[in-house]
Amino acid sequence: MVDEDRARDGGRGGPRSQTDVVVEGIKRMLAEGVLRPNQKLPVEADLARELGVSRGPLREAVRALSLMGVLESRQGAGTYVTALDSSVLLTPMAFLVDLQQQPGAQALHAVRRLLETEAAGLAALHADEEQIRGLRAALEDSTAAARGASDPHAFVEADIRFHDLVATASGNPVLASLVHAFAGRTARARVWRAIAEDGALERTLQEHRAILRAVQERDPDRARLRMGHHLLAVEDFVAGPGAEGPDEPGGAGAPG
Repeated sequence: MVDEDRARDGGRGGPRSQTDVVVEGIKRMLAEGVLRPNQKLPVEADLARELGVSRGPLREAVRALSLMGVLESRQGAGTYVTALDSSVLLTPMAFLVDLQQQPGAQALHAVRRLLETEAAGLAALHADEEQIRGLRAALEDSTAAARGASDPHAFVEADIRFHDLVATASGNPVLASLVHAFAGRTARARVWRAIAEDGALERTLQEHRAILRAVQERDPDRARLRMGHHLLAVEDFVAGPGAEGPDEPGGAGAPG
């Protein structure tokens, strides 16, 4: 039986709480196939006994894993493993990205560029006609919003949708989830740049058109090149003196 307050981590020799023991135990059970997606957890007493912990830390761990999207409590039915959908499990990554300030934001944007560049290349290989129509529609909405120029938020929404659709068209749901997590941070500062910098909207539209053209022409190398060029502008903006808008104390925003 694990000590009531602390358990010894044999791998590192450092102390860890019983809650950690439960989290690691459930993770191990998932990895070994003892627990599977959408499967109900054993009753509380049995699971606590199997993991060698008391019920209090078990409940704390279940709550923590529920917040992470690994488990879900169903009213009157017990606790289940979720479908372990990558889009849900990677949600905490978006939270981490939102908290980053300079200089960490620059490193995050560099990772975003790498992810989206590859997503664009894969989209050129795998996008179907419906996805290409979606990209065209997002671009049309961006164009209409840019011409109106009265609501930069509408432009940003269409811009975010364009990038999400490119990532989805890659055919790799994990990559798409990562792109979504890393891209969410820039929304507020994109609005700021749209307001503050002349020509920013039109440049973004031109770059999106070039990306879409490469995807439509099934040219993965050109799609990667166009997306990489587009997101380098993001990194330059983040690194520059204009990175901080009035609502961006962390200065970690950019267009596109």
